Amino acid sequence: MHGRAILSRYDAERPLPSGMDEPVFAEPWQAEAFALTVALHEKGLFSWSEWAEMLSAEVKVPGAAQDGSDYYRHWLRALEKLLAAKGLAPVHDVDDLAAAWQRAAHATPHGKPILLENDPLHDQ
Repeated sequence: MHGRAILSRYDAERPLPSGMDEPVFAEPWQAEAFALTVALHEKGLFSWSEWAEMLSAEVKVPGAAQDGSDYYRHWLRALEKLLAAKGLAPVHDVDDLAAAWQRAAHATPHGKPILLENDPLHDQ
């Protein structure tokens, strides 16, 4: 079916199907993880089949929430594992950066932007 035929079938008077007017992502970090994954794929850092395989394996890990509420946590873990497996973001580097970010967050005055330079261990 041609695009024109599909678009011409849209009826603005009909309501969206149930759930279509709700946010796709429950939290901003989920949208960021999604966008980052797509951007890294588009840059050629991994194929979509590699990504799908890694995500599928992560979602199948025992202990997943039956309601799917932890889907984007799996998404993020899969991305971290894929980048580590390709040598693009080794686990220890990601862990070190996460720890530095937490220290910087605790050292940053309320209302100010969190900068890694605020990490008390930044220059050590």
